[in-house]
Amino acid sequence: MLYFALKALHIVSVVVFIGNIITGFFWKAHADRTGELRGRVQALDGLIRADRVFTTPAVLFIIVTGVSLALTMGLPIFGTPWILWGLLLFGIAGAVFGVFVGPLQKKLLANARAGLAGAWNEAEYHALSKAWGRWGAVATAAPLGALLLMVFKPA
Repeated sequence: MLYFALKALHIVSVVVFIGNIITGFFWKAHADRTGELRGRVQALDGLIRADRVFTTPAVLFIIVTGVSLALTMGLPIFGTPWILWGLLLFGIAGAVFGVFVGPLQKKLLANARAGLAGAWNEAEYHALSKAWGRWGAVATAAPLGALLLMVFKPA
């Protein structure tokens, strides 16, 4: 029973985590396409809040439930390649988010808010957006790779 409860929590956490990342890309792109600064501010502010409310707790649940599942099943965390590589990919995603994506989101929001006050630097916004998209793709691809490892469990 414990195994199934942990597995259910783990899967729900992964769905929330990956779903929030992917919808973040969608809402930022949607707001950018409108060309309106107010929409960009709202989307970026919502994206940052959603990371705080959904992504961060999901990360904690993924780690706790994932490690607990491995221990429950008697699997050595560092001796099981698909678990080790999954954790490494998850760690890469976290590092990329912490060093690049999160700070870029804050810079984008500050830039758009400055625009509402009449001092928008459009070229900087677009440069920040490109960097955010590139690093965001890395921060998304890595946990998707981890997800595939968890599902297929290659030897």
